[in-house]
Amino acid sequence: MALQRLDKVLSLLGCGSRKQTGAAIRAGRVSVNGQIVRDPAHKVTPVQDVLLFGGQPVRWRIGRYYMLNKPAGLVSARVDNLHETVLSLFPERERKRLFPVGRLDKDTEGLLLITDDGAFAHALTSPRRHVAKTYAAQVEGRLDLGAPQHFASGMTLADGTVCRPAKLEVLRTENGLTAVEVTLWEGKHHQVKRMVAAAGGHVAALKRLSIGPLRLDEALAPGSYRELSEEEVAALRAAASEGK
Repeated sequence: MALQRLDKVLSLLGCGSRKQTGAAIRAGRVSVNGQIVRDPAHKVTPVQDVLLFGGQPVRWRIGRYYMLNKPAGLVSARVDNLHETVLSLFPERERKRLFPVGRLDKDTEGLLLITDDGAFAHALTSPRRHVAKTYAAQVEGRLDLGAPQHFASGMTLADGTVCRPAKLEVLRTENGLTAVEVTLWEGKHHQVKRMVAAAGGHVAALKRLSIGPLRLDEALAPGSYRELSEEEVAALRAAASEGK
């Protein structure tokens, strides 16, 4: 990677505007490889040099990849004129260029990937890739006895929407609710809810558990997120590649 101005690199890494990062550099709040640098035009190699901003390390990343445990009540979008979005859970300086991979409904919880890597997002959401996504649902009403077979065979919904074969596993029934897990290899609008409705039930609560090989980290509380490991990103890329 070519040498770049220090103030520009820090701005790209979310440390503030060029004006703000320049002021921080001149104030002695930035070091490069252990040495305080006060010149905003100082040239650095982002992938090699060790940068500290206000005593905290900042590092150059080719892409950013996060696992978010989405809570209900937020929409899966970068911006929305009516509702708060999932990006509101991230500090403002970290939001630059981030977006959700695919969508979860406003009332749906669970695993949502957040990234700034468009190719990565496209590979995981493209209908041609058939990356599996598993959901836990609480279902009201009485499901048809043959519902698992109907899911496995694929469905044509009342409006003519054709759904590919999916997996429905009925786990238990308690207090009038049936707990199920649904695995899809595509992502049509409200698909879990619509397929369950076609089988006689109504989804009262929905949570995404996994995308491909990646399962929601049980240590993440709703509204919390963490960065994916390199191994997790590689596994997701491999799952998308296998589905070509």
